[in-house]
Amino acid sequence: MKRSSSTATAVRPAVEATGDLASTTAAASAATSPTSVPAASAPAATAVPRPRADAVRNRERILTAAREAFVESGSAAPFDEVARRAGIGNATLYRHFPDRATLIHHVVLFTMVRVTASAEASLAEEPDAFAALCRFTHTAADERIGALCPMLADGFDGEHPELIQAGTALEAAVVRLLTTGQDAGLVRTDIGVGDLMVALSQLSRPLPGTACLDTDRFAHRHLQLFLDGLRAPARSELPGSAATLDDLRQKTM
Repeated sequence: MKRSSSTATAVRPAVEATGDLASTTAAASAATSPTSVPAASAPAATAVPRPRADAVRNRERILTAAREAFVESGSAAPFDEVARRAGIGNATLYRHFPDRATLIHHVVLFTMVRVTASAEASLAEEPDAFAALCRFTHTAADERIGALCPMLADGFDGEHPELIQAGTALEAAVVRLLTTGQDAGLVRTDIGVGDLMVALSQLSRPLPGTACLDTDRFAHRHLQLFLDGLRAPARSELPGSAATLDDLRQKTM
């Protein structure tokens, strides 16, 4: 299994797109839409301002810092702590994300986009489906997939169109990754995407209330133990039935 920098390269355009999707779409439309009005008589086009490079960098730093803080302390992590981790002032944080609900929304979206790109890159670049599953699992842990836990909390607007679109893409990518391994006889067939995602979230999060300074090392060791248990043929019979993402949405886990 190779864990190269190609995933980070692959996901960066998608992540930056989540920061200003509307303005990017408008700019592309203005640049490509044909018009029958002669240029001399056409009304002047209103330029769509592009975000400054430093604003894009600040936004990504905030989302990364908030993602880390949410994984460690939950989505109620103080804004002061998020700003400190991002290396920016509180005013900059509030300029990008004026309230907690907005920040949580964009952290979840940011994480889903990156994890989806990781699943797609793993399946496209690894030599077999099990190697792809291993690479995806470890990369998703590095991407702090546990930051998606606020989606299961009361009051979270999981029906927002952006989140529905990103969630659909994530589910499709992970289903394709898992079923490819199962169809190839490399992954046991009595597990579902829900099992994978719950294990990933649980095994990649630090214990609540602890100051474990080497969480990543333990997380990757335990994830590899988990992955070894996914190999086919299965060496045990699992209780219950395979968990789906619908199970998670219904909060039955």
